[in-house]
Amino acid sequence: MIYFDNSATTNVNEEVLQTIIEVTKNINGNPSSMHGIGSRADALMHQSRKQIASLLTVSPEEIYFTSGGTEGDNWAIKGTAIEKRNYGNHIITTTIEHPAVSESIYQLEQFGFEVTYLSVDKDGIISVEDLEKAIRKETILVSIMAINNEVGSVQPIEKIGEILKKYPTIHFHVDAVQAIGKIPLLLGPQSRIDIAVFSSHKFHGPKGTGFIYLKKGRKIAPLISGGGQENRMRSGTENVVGIAATGKALRLALTDPIDKQKKQREIRDYLMDELNSYKKVVLFSTKAGAPHILCFALKGIRGEVLLHAFENESIYLSTTSACSSKSKKSSGTLSAMHVPATLAVDAVRVSLSSTNTIEEAKKFLSVFKILYKKFQSIHA
Repeated sequence: MIYFDNSATTNVNEEVLQTIIEVTKNINGNPSSMHGIGSRADALMHQSRKQIASLLTVSPEEIYFTSGGTEGDNWAIKGTAIEKRNYGNHIITTTIEHPAVSESIYQLEQFGFEVTYLSVDKDGIISVEDLEKAIRKETILVSIMAINNEVGSVQPIEKIGEILKKYPTIHFHVDAVQAIGKIPLLLGPQSRIDIAVFSSHKFHGPKGTGFIYLKKGRKIAPLISGGGQENRMRSGTENVVGIAATGKALRLALTDPIDKQKKQREIRDYLMDELNSYKKVVLFSTKAGAPHILCFALKGIRGEVLLHAFENESIYLSTTSACSSKSKKSSGTLSAMHVPATLAVDAVRVSLSSTNTIEEAKKFLSVFKILYKKFQSIHA
């Protein structure tokens, strides 16, 4: 089996799995309980928070645990809107955000918030000049993803941060779900990023667990009320097992990250070069993009058809969002990049992790060669 769908989810690392088993067996108290069993759970959670903060070079009090990327993005966006509603009602984002962001912002539009959607170029990159022009006195939030999950385009986060240094009252939110271990992401006092969102299952941790970084001094309103956990910011009994596993997964993901990125980039570039030699293949990703994502189309063959043809050979990849509706909130990345709808529906995505190998890439290409000839003969 060859698994090339790591941007959707990754397999749980064996060491992380052992952490899950050990914590499940041995740490079963509620961290809010005052007895010794609860204190052990609380201590483990504190240790994990400290570990994650250290790996990201931030303070432990800037890390808040969530159920994953979707909750984190919802919290960052709606929490900012509620907290800053008396100061402005304008949000800036892009036309290629993940639905966790675009749907949250669309919901705020229904409550009267105004939104500027920044367009992207043919490579899926926004213009920082366009962003600066869009800023108003009513602007309270800029929400830009670090890496696009469909085509792997990397946004100029640091350049955006430089612009926003002139506007200290605006919250800068980054969906960093695809970024861990893939590109450098500077956080902390030296960075302009105010809120960054992460999801454990994107870096070989368990599903249903994540965290946000919220810069000290920045305020967002809680969305989940109750017992006052997470310093009264996110109520609900904490997922101690998932939190411990996330700390372990992050440590492993950020061990030798340069070597892992290099390996993935070499595999992706090899695939890209070979696929580009086929007359009917169109590449949507670029070599300047994230090292682990390759989006392409075989013209005339719908994405789901190609996906299932690979699945029959025990090779797993994914299709990518190609929808385009009248509402900006629903415009897919390829549509925003002005890819014709007739071609966008043919798109598939290969997404790698550090566990993939060049041998797997060669097998993928040998299967693709057979499928290419098969589809050509059918069309002929």
